[in-house]
Amino acid sequence: MSMGRFGIHGGQYIPETLMNAVIELEEVYNHFKNDQDFIAELGDLLNNYAGRPSLLYYASKMTKDLGGPKIYLKREDLNHTGSHKINNVLGQVLLAKRMGKRRVIAETGAGQHGVATATAAALMGMECEIYMGKEDTDRQALNVFRMELLGAKVHAVTSGTQTLKDAVNETMREWTQRVHDTHYVMGSVMGPHPFPTMVRDFQSVIGREVKQQMLEKEGRLPDVLLACVGGGSNAMGLFYDFIEDSNVRLVGCEAAGHGVDTDKTAATMATGTIGIFHGMKSYFCQDQYGQIAPVYSISAGLDYPGVGPEHANLRDLGRAEYVPVTDDEAVEALEYLSVTEGIIPAIESAHAVAYAKKLAPIMSKDQSMVICLSGRGDKDVAAIARYKGVQIYE
Repeated sequence: MSMGRFGIHGGQYIPETLMNAVIELEEVYNHFKNDQDFIAELGDLLNNYAGRPSLLYYASKMTKDLGGPKIYLKREDLNHTGSHKINNVLGQVLLAKRMGKRRVIAETGAGQHGVATATAAALMGMECEIYMGKEDTDRQALNVFRMELLGAKVHAVTSGTQTLKDAVNETMREWTQRVHDTHYVMGSVMGPHPFPTMVRDFQSVIGREVKQQMLEKEGRLPDVLLACVGGGSNAMGLFYDFIEDSNVRLVGCEAAGHGVDTDKTAATMATGTIGIFHGMKSYFCQDQYGQIAPVYSISAGLDYPGVGPEHANLRDLGRAEYVPVTDDEAVEALEYLSVTEGIIPAIESAHAVAYAKKLAPIMSKDQSMVICLSGRGDKDVAAIARYKGVQIYE
């Protein structure tokens, strides 16, 4: 794999001003990923601060209700800060510290990556600034205040559609101006090389744990893995250790919004075409001229017009499949898991639960599936209430 290519996807499509920064990052990462002190320090943070390994929970009521395979939930929602984002952030902020940077910046959609970055920056004594679309700061006001409580400065981005794509633009722009003392903590398996590889490696702890846990619980690998996909880091983290296990089905669930046949969707694999954006070649929602199209999802974390290049390649190879899930289906799945198992998932994760509900009844009882519960749903309660027309705040 040259220059971070996954098939035809990936690469480094960035301004000259960032070339030295990504080259330095690649060299430093290649060094430290094999450095025993770094590995030990990160392992200690993951175990004793983030709370890993995360639970693999047997959803017995859901299993019984759907009448198909044994259903397990990988409980990334139980990590410190409430999602899978902390896995990658601890790795990157630790790396930034080893590089001598004193400031970290990040983009965020639903706010979970921003909260994780602010958390790690507080822990490691670094300055932190977060860029978040104005639309998302309104939808996820709780997370904005969490970031500020942690000492971060939050910038509401008012350009473009005022969502995740625009937050990435602003963070990239800011990085070009302060490369010397600043590290950009990319939140997903996207952007220019080495980010897609590095973020995947930090998140692959999810799949490694699932493999070990399933062998302990079932004595064999699961038949299906399901995860929501925006940029795709929780899914890539879950899938990566299973790519060579061809009997394990890999299913990414993307945000269809109001439906793939409407213009209110963020289902990149279903509606996108190959293009170049945010430093990478991949699939994007765009018009015939290559202009990135506005996308929509009830989920601020999946509201992105592209997908990570490794996912694009897994689809090209036919190794993973990607399915669209609508807002209505995701909200229904969030409510279903809440009343069935007493677990309120993030609206992002609920996209994977929704598709699991369709898939389970056509699978057999001697099979098993693992759903990545990438985050917890506290942050979404107000948005779901609004969606259902319920007033919960004055």
